[in-house]
Amino acid sequence: MSSPAESQGAENASEPSLERRVREVLEMIRPAIQSDGGDLELVDVSAEGVVSVRLHGACVGCPSANMTLQMGIERNLRDRIPEVTGVRAVP
Repeated sequence: MSSPAESQGAENASEPSLERRVREVLEMIRPAIQSDGGDLELVDVSAEGVVSVRLHGACVGCPSANMTLQMGIERNLRDRIPEVTGVRAVP
């Protein structure tokens, strides 16, 4: 007989993890970033829903990188994944 924790784990196994859903959204928006010569890498998704990304290519040092991070990446993630509470760039 399985414990309630095991049963709950089995139920949650059918749902994509938060990290997997974040990766899927980032893959959807990645072509737009790459078209401007940049790229991004998912570094971490915290238990609090904060997504950490590392910017690459033309995004590094770009004056518009913060706007891209907030208005592009964060907005898309929060619109599609309610558990995401914020996005931050890490070096």
